[in-house]
Amino acid sequence: MILTEEQTLIRDTARQFAAEKLAPFAAERDQACEVPRSVIEEMGGLGLLGVTVDPDWGGAGADHIGYVLALEAIAGGDGGVSTIMSLTNSPVGAILETYGTKEQKERY
Repeated sequence: MILTEEQTLIRDTARQFAAEKLAPFAAERDQACEVPRSVIEEMGGLGLLGVTVDPDWGGAGADHIGYVLALEAIAGGDGGVSTIMSLTNSPVGAILETYGTKEQKERY
């Protein structure tokens, strides 16, 4: 499969984040049974918590291939964090974008 420039950028960004911020501390997070808020906030800043969500609502506006590439990269660094990412993207982001009111979209 030949990836688009955007898909490659998303994948590489997620890989770098996973290698630098997730993998070195995955065991510690697992032992503590918690993920620091700063990790989640940084992922949000990188667009990883709303990969397919329209930019008008704060998402990255990427396609589902980009989302899967990013999710796979994050899972390589920390499986628990990838679960958080998948929940914010798939059920939450997709449902809000499709069925949410304007007020809900603005809030979340």
